[in-house]
Amino acid sequence: MRTETRRWPECRPGRGPLRHTRPVNRPRVDALTELEREIDAPGDGLDRLRLVPTPFVPEVRLHLAEDAIVWWARMEASAGHTLPPPFWASAWAGGQALARHLLDHPELAAGRRVLDLAAGSGLVAIAAALAGATQVVANDVDPYAVAAVTVNARANRVRVQASHQDLLDDDGTQADLLVAGDVLYDRDLAGRVLPYLRRAADGGAQVLVGDPDRGHLPPDMLEVVASYPVPTTEPSVDSPVRRVQVLRPR
Repeated sequence: MRTETRRWPECRPGRGPLRHTRPVNRPRVDALTELEREIDAPGDGLDRLRLVPTPFVPEVRLHLAEDAIVWWARMEASAGHTLPPPFWASAWAGGQALARHLLDHPELAAGRRVLDLAAGSGLVAIAAALAGATQVVANDVDPYAVAAVTVNARANRVRVQASHQDLLDDDGTQADLLVAGDVLYDRDLAGRVLPYLRRAADGGAQVLVGDPDRGHLPPDMLEVVASYPVPTTEPSVDSPVRRVQVLRPR
């Protein structure tokens, strides 16, 4: 595989990839075993995972790829078949802003049940747990993301339940607080996520969204709560810092 030409699917500079569509049918236990093996492997380089502080949320350490595309290429070559893009292996701007907001305002999560939708690495879920949430569920359809949530929660010594279900067609959520970082970056995906967020809010959940203006933010549904300049670490970005808004339904 020619890794120098590898790109995220559905991605263009400054835009995000399609991450939370339908479940990838790959056993969770295999993903967790493989991820733990990768973490314990000796050596370093662009194709390795490292446990590092998150740039905008240094209180949280994550197992991230030095170069997620190079890591993805090596893992696919080793497996001999395609693997889901490792979106969990980068700290996305929307999630960083949302995690920062929860740690700076712990009363939002303290004593509450929290659901992190399309959790990726589990950054926002871990921040909610550190802020004192009584129960945290991190949901993502990628089994490698579910595995990443498990190892990252372990590294930060917090308890987070990882969920592999596709929730977007459900009627709502049992959580008190629903958090979603970087989920409005694809038109089709936004068409599924936004109604789910509205149903959750109508059902009584507080909803917070972290969005770096990826182009699919409805002007009349969400209002700005806070804004942060966030270092960008994900592939295919056009700026080292992005202005990210934390929003809630009107």
